[in-house]
Amino acid sequence: MEEMQDFKKKKQPPEWDLQKYITIAVIAFVTVCCCVLFFFLIYRYHGLTAYWQKLVAVLQPIIMGCITAYLLNPVMMFLEQYLIKFLKPRVKSEKKAKKLSRTLATGGALAIFLLVIFLLLDMVIPELITSIQGMATNLPSEINSFVAWSKHTLSGDSKIAEMLGSGLVTATNYLEQWLQADVLPQVNSYIASITTGVISIVRALFNFVIGLVIAIYLLTSKETFIGQGKKIIYAVLPPKFGNHVIETLRVSHKMFGGFISGKILDSAIIGVIAYVGLAALSMPYSLLVAVIVGVTNVVPFFGPFIGAVPGVILIALAEPVKGLYFLIFVFVLQQVDGNIIGPKILGDSTGLSSFWVVFAILVGGGLFGFMGMLLGVPTFAVIYYLIREIVAYVLRRRKLPEGTREYIQMQSVDVDTGKVRYEEEK
Repeated sequence: MEEMQDFKKKKQPPEWDLQKYITIAVIAFVTVCCCVLFFFLIYRYHGLTAYWQKLVAVLQPIIMGCITAYLLNPVMMFLEQYLIKFLKPRVKSEKKAKKLSRTLATGGALAIFLLVIFLLLDMVIPELITSIQGMATNLPSEINSFVAWSKHTLSGDSKIAEMLGSGLVTATNYLEQWLQADVLPQVNSYIASITTGVISIVRALFNFVIGLVIAIYLLTSKETFIGQGKKIIYAVLPPKFGNHVIETLRVSHKMFGGFISGKILDSAIIGVIAYVGLAALSMPYSLLVAVIVGVTNVVPFFGPFIGAVPGVILIALAEPVKGLYFLIFVFVLQQVDGNIIGPKILGDSTGLSSFWVVFAILVGGGLFGFMGMLLGVPTFAVIYYLIREIVAYVLRRRKLPEGTREYIQMQSVDVDTGKVRYEEEK
């Protein structure tokens, strides 16, 4: 009888424990249910959504200040590095030298930030006003020229030319009727909306100014805030888990900081190249289109194509042939950026393959709009890093290989010995 019991024990796998697996299954089921309930609580319960929107509106200056401080931190550190070398021999106290260099570096970073914003607005706003005035004045003649060009180009196929011309004429007539029937009678409501918009702009400017003040406080005392955050983490979590959280935050900062600063520099370079190229090709609205291309280039992968849509519409209405040239120019520019400029600046800051980059952009854009498209890649890179570390930890505990290549040709793992069997083994 004892031999039969020993045989049954040997037949059972050493990891077999029904109660343990039932417990794990119940915990996983409860976790999934809680996540689903939390999702519907946020997105379906209007009271909580309204409260959340109100909280975000109240915290908007702080959020803007945190984002500004995070963007200005590399510039401040760069300036501080040279200022402290200059001030140390000239100031008696090393503490005063560090404090003075931090203050000057923060002021310099803020001045550079405001100067960049002023230059962008100074370049874009006059060009935008000129472009809108030119379009309003020349739009009928440009449409007629486009119809004439299309008829001349498609003279071999008169039906397509007539359809295209009639479509443009119909669209123009519809626009005129819409302006007369819908826009003009509702001028009062539009004026009220404009007033509300002006109030919103003033409030946003006020929040922006408060955000700059908060950014100054964050930059000048960032070590104190970081130390307070670490203290809270180690007070709440055991040291082992606290170390993992701190390391994850370091990796997240490296990914986000490298990606965002690199993307901003890359977009600035692409915007300058686009303006030089468009000016050399004598394209209409060169500065406006170059700014659009540069700004939309912040979005990975899809950015140049997003910026090409309004650009080709503006240029094609003025000169149809140059619209085609612009598409070719944007395609070449995207190839240069994707294969030469982008990899040189960004390097392998995220560690994601092209498939996961596209996946992160589509999911982030679908859930959170433009900000999701912008921050989806580094956010998913952090999630990918966490999953990779957890999988590697579990595989190490089970004494299994960690490399992906070893699993491509893997057939199975022996349950008793833990030995890996590959496909070429018979």
